Amino acid sequence: MHTPQRSLVRALVSAACTAALGAGLLAGTGTATAAAPSAPQVKAGSKVVGYFTEWGTYDRKYYVKNIETSGSAARLTHINYAFGNVTGGKCAMGDSYAATDRAYTAAESVDGVADTWDQPLRGNFNQLLKLKKKHPGLKILWSFGGWTWSGGFGEAARNPAAFAQSCYDLVKNSKWAGVFDGIDIDWEYPNACGNSCDTSGREAFSNLMAALRSKFSGSLVTAAITADATSGGKIDAADYAGAARYVDWYNPMTYDYFGAWDAAGPTAPHSPLNSYPGIPKADYHTSATVAKLKGLGIPASKLLLGIGFYGRGWTGVTQAAPGGTATGPAAGTYEQGIDDYKVLKTKCPATGTVGGTAYAKCGNNWWSYDTPATIATKMAYKNRQALGGTFFWELSGDTANGELIKAIN
Repeated sequence: MHTPQRSLVRALVSAACTAALGAGLLAGTGTATAAAPSAPQVKAGSKVVGYFTEWGTYDRKYYVKNIETSGSAARLTHINYAFGNVTGGKCAMGDSYAATDRAYTAAESVDGVADTWDQPLRGNFNQLLKLKKKHPGLKILWSFGGWTWSGGFGEAARNPAAFAQSCYDLVKNSKWAGVFDGIDIDWEYPNACGNSCDTSGREAFSNLMAALRSKFSGSLVTAAITADATSGGKIDAADYAGAARYVDWYNPMTYDYFGAWDAAGPTAPHSPLNSYPGIPKADYHTSATVAKLKGLGIPASKLLLGIGFYGRGWTGVTQAAPGGTATGPAAGTYEQGIDDYKVLKTKCPATGTVGGTAYAKCGNNWWSYDTPATIATKMAYKNRQALGGTFFWELSGDTANGELIKAIN
């Protein structure tokens, strides 16, 4: 799930989106000389999209500079900036101080140059511009919604054209010209329940995406979508197949299938690639999600594989293997039941694998998370399925030297 304050107490699965901007060689001139491509093209299957959280610059002290120093910037094709709010039927700024006002010191800044009091743009947006200067091929999308801020989409869906116009005016505001190459919609969930319940109808999502595509012509339009592949579940609640024609790709959120919102267990990996004997719920795994979306006619090239750069865990667990009972969520750095990979790799190293992902038992705590090895397994699956690429939530969960993003590449 994607949440601005990461205060997710969330019982249901998240979703994600796909990829497919064609590569495309320039045609030859009819002689031996052919025109060279003007910029590096992203091949099908090679998109790497990472979420950067606006609030991560506070307690986590994860700055845009860290995307560069970790080596992640050189490996990313796209960054999703999370999140803008959706309120009053419009796209709105999430935290304007973090986005445009905070002054960065030379030590914190991407290029080693401190912000001045009188410069017109500071904050994350200015740092992202500096990052793009170093990596001219990098594209950035502004993501709107997420777990906490999806409640406004129902009102937005009542007038999709007005909503799309408001988003365009905000994303393309001249004060931060050049930062954003498009928009990403994280509606959790159309015509279904997430943090709140939506009753806007099966066509609302498709109508909204059509309006955004019409307004953002020439820019990227993507969406994070549910991974709930159960019969009559969240994928069935909205017309994701019909909306697919309007998006460049979908990010099906293939993580958070299981977690300590089920306080007593059974313990289960939150991001299984495949089913396994004893999985608590059928069709709650990545390959079921991908199969269902492809079965609806959504092109594989418009689906990205979702990876979580964090783990979910329980405490009061006596059984090392999955399926054990628990007494509640394990302690996490910022929130109960969840912690970053960079913390878990030392705090509770993986002791086994199940369903194509890793788990760990340490003391009476039980955690599941992806490791470089299990990500490699998932990348092989992504290639076999001819998916458009990979996306992950989120950058600050990786190690300082980018262990997980290296495994994606």
